[in-house]
Amino acid sequence: MEFKPVIGLEIHIELKTNSKMFCGCSARHFGEEPNTHCCPVCLGLPGALPFPNKKAIEWTIRLGLVLNCQVSEESKFDRKNYFYPDLPKGYQISQYDQPFCREGKVTLKDGREIRLRRVHLEEDTGKLVHLRIDGQDASLVDFNRSGVPLVEVVTEPDFQNSEEVDEFLKSLQRTVRYLDVSDADMEKGSMRLEPNISLQLPGQNELPDYKVEVKNINSFRFVRKAIEYEIARQTGVLQKGEKLIQETRGWSESENKTFSQREKEEAHDYRYFPEPDIPPLSFGPEEVEEIRQQIPELPEAKRQRFQREFKLSPYQTDRLIETKELADYYEAALGVNGQIDGKKYSSPSEVANWLINRKIDIKTISPERMIKDLIASKEVTRLGEGEMSRIVNEVLAENAQAAEDYKKGKTAVLGFLIGQVVKKIGPQADRQEITRKLQEKLG
Repeated sequence: MEFKPVIGLEIHIELKTNSKMFCGCSARHFGEEPNTHCCPVCLGLPGALPFPNKKAIEWTIRLGLVLNCQVSEESKFDRKNYFYPDLPKGYQISQYDQPFCREGKVTLKDGREIRLRRVHLEEDTGKLVHLRIDGQDASLVDFNRSGVPLVEVVTEPDFQNSEEVDEFLKSLQRTVRYLDVSDADMEKGSMRLEPNISLQLPGQNELPDYKVEVKNINSFRFVRKAIEYEIARQTGVLQKGEKLIQETRGWSESENKTFSQREKEEAHDYRYFPEPDIPPLSFGPEEVEEIRQQIPELPEAKRQRFQREFKLSPYQTDRLIETKELADYYEAALGVNGQIDGKKYSSPSEVANWLINRKIDIKTISPERMIKDLIASKEVTRLGEGEMSRIVNEVLAENAQAAEDYKKGKTAVLGFLIGQVVKKIGPQADRQEITRKLQEKLG
């Protein structure tokens, strides 16, 4: 029996603002001394009042616009109530029925559209640290991360397989980095991935009555593996005639499988209600347009322009737009290429190949240095008559059989002999001079 996978995504992305979402504490937390970036607001102490971070709100709307979302004219924050050690207030300030952005869409390479339900803003939780103290297992809480602005992107269950999910996530990460609103570094936890997977019965049109959410995955590869594992696991359960339950599962990297954590909550379990300490927020067309004007050229637009203006191949373009820094470096190098002695020494394609194939460290080598190295590589090494004769004689002595073959009419070996001379002189050797000298010696 063939089951159809139904897959949706929830992606959490930490914004790299200087301060936290609802207080003035530093939002830096990775690698910092535990519990050093905290105040009464992010610790949830009585009487502390939150005040929203304007920059985080603008960045959330900017991302929503890029994802073709509608920006809500009026939004509000809500309290999401649940109890967990890393949630100091006993609730999380999030958004429920009036997110900043909703009803977006993204088009995959094959033309299929993935609908986006919402892009909303909330605060991150603290971080549990598990360790052993005096021979005993213990869990401590670091509240440095508590209150860091966190964007959540929620898709509709439109993905059909793990390959589509992989394409979407990599594109989203690149877009977020181009917008410069987050590092989206999964190793540091600033981009966390949660796929929801269920299976549709053959001929079934409505969505399944359950979904399994796999929480907090920090790798594209592990997301693919988790989805493929869940499809296989759920298929096995359904083929036995058993019923699947709505649950939250974790991913075990060591065992390459998911494991049950708890039955998944419904919205009513969180008892959402409007955050009483933060009034609703309104956004007029002028404000939205001002935010839209701050959007830089994005990867897809840059890809099309590079191919159109510089006549680059799809491979060259894909490599150059991997990061905004690399794309900007390439264009800076093209500018330098036209400034040295007022000449262009290389085509845009040659500059692209040099940058890609040489794996230039763009953090330490300037565009000017790169272009000068490229120019130097194309300069011909010319030797004196005596030195050239010495090297050619040496090559002919080392390859006497090839020399004899050439004299017998096998002229194709000349290319081999030229190559042997170039090896001794270097890649900038003057091949015309080498050819002339070899033919002179061989008669």
